[in-house]
Amino acid sequence: MRDNLRKQSSLFTDTHFSFTVMLLGDSCTGKTCLLIRFKDGTFMNNNFISTVGIDYRNKLVEVEKYKVKLQIWDTAGQERFRSITSSYYRDADALLLVFDVTSRPSFENIRNWLGQVKEYAKDQVQITLVGNKIDLNSTRKVKAEEARKLAAAYNIPYLETSAKTGHNVHEAFQDLARRLVAVRSGDPSALKDSNGVLNLNKEASPWLSCCGQGGGS
Repeated sequence: MRDNLRKQSSLFTDTHFSFTVMLLGDSCTGKTCLLIRFKDGTFMNNNFISTVGIDYRNKLVEVEKYKVKLQIWDTAGQERFRSITSSYYRDADALLLVFDVTSRPSFENIRNWLGQVKEYAKDQVQITLVGNKIDLNSTRKVKAEEARKLAAAYNIPYLETSAKTGHNVHEAFQDLARRLVAVRSGDPSALKDSNGVLNLNKEASPWLSCCGQGGGS
């Protein structure tokens, strides 16, 4: 066990940047499943206990020539934990705001979450709106166009994911890492994908948006 801890510690020794990413959204939207899929490449089925308060995982990613440590905080969506999680907002460099495409209430509550972000988070926090569980498309309650329209109102990117299949999960975190590195380093090449292409025309643009710049309120 001690060897494993030593190995994990050395893994993050030579990183160029370290960022804190928070997963936000209502309970049962799949935040924990997204984190486990990204961190371990596995899917956690529905037989699990909901996150209580705050949990976190570390993940090393590469952005161009940079090694980036992401400390990813998984937050409880239940109302009784809001006072706990809000105290962590101000330390977050980026947020993945997650709703369930099969749950209309979880989508309609996004504006409330964005209100908390505006109140507690940094002015330049990077945000991505995520519609999760697209593997359940047959029971979908939120159209992709609706979500894109909401994201555009706040000038934030939108991606659709499936923690079950892994669709767009890595891309969601990787895109956040690219935007964070580009801002911190002042290096626009950080916005390039693995093929060296600038990601300015994908669904998840604009890349350097932040809460408060859009027209939503």
